[in-house]
Amino acid sequence: MSQDKYSTEMTELLPEEPEEELRPLPGQQMEEKNKNHARSGIVEGRNAVQEALRAGKTADRLYIQDGLRDPAIGQIVSKVKKQGASVSFVKKQQLDQMSETGRHQGVILQCSAYEYADMEEIFRAAEEKGEAPFVFLLDEIEDPHNLGAIIRTANLCGAHGVIIPKHRAVGLTATVVKASAGAINYTPVVKVTNIAKTIDELKERGMWFACADMGGEVMYNCNLTGPIGLVIGNEGSGVSRLVREKCDYVVSVPMKGDIDSLNASVAAGVLAYEIVRQRMLKQK
Repeated sequence: MSQDKYSTEMTELLPEEPEEELRPLPGQQMEEKNKNHARSGIVEGRNAVQEALRAGKTADRLYIQDGLRDPAIGQIVSKVKKQGASVSFVKKQQLDQMSETGRHQGVILQCSAYEYADMEEIFRAAEEKGEAPFVFLLDEIEDPHNLGAIIRTANLCGAHGVIIPKHRAVGLTATVVKASAGAINYTPVVKVTNIAKTIDELKERGMWFACADMGGEVMYNCNLTGPIGLVIGNEGSGVSRLVREKCDYVVSVPMKGDIDSLNASVAAGVLAYEIVRQRMLKQK
């Protein structure tokens, strides 16, 4: 969030005067928009973005107007890339639609509302509990409410962490934090450059991967015990072909209704608790 200081002129009413509706002073309405927007994790304008980065804010995504290539923009891009965040060059019309201040100057920064964890935190959490690692890998989840709900489910079902990609996916925005209902404080979220490559790396550490797909084997027929990663795909297109090919199992939720799919966060919850069920049976 931006640390910019805002000043508001206060109007004093005399006690004997009748109470009346106070209208915003000139510029005060825009000022209030700036406050609300800052709380959402959006920072607009070159100086504001530079100050946010200088203050140590974690960047999620930087949006730059097409064609801007001056030294100040170069410095901002360099700092954001060092944090591992993505940079998108977009048309001015898109920035105008995103902006609430109307003064973006061709630069809008989406800050993370929470710090990301590193992969070792997930394995430490599993080791401390004496459990086989259990993680969620999310392949391009775009809806912040879905991400927040999945983090909440991950915490409640005892998963040791959630892994999300850097590109084409929502990060830890204020909406995600709210939707997680506090689970973000206890469940590590790791951001990686490439989900498929991460699966390969985690396989070398002994993990197996189950991918959610309607055309897969019914989850009750799959062995989902042991060190496992549950892969959930994009709300519209599902798990990408490359990621699906990396998985050891392709699993599905049995469905008897008239529509053909579940919401991503609901599917994640159903499959996660099948993993919990199988783990509990194995312990008996």
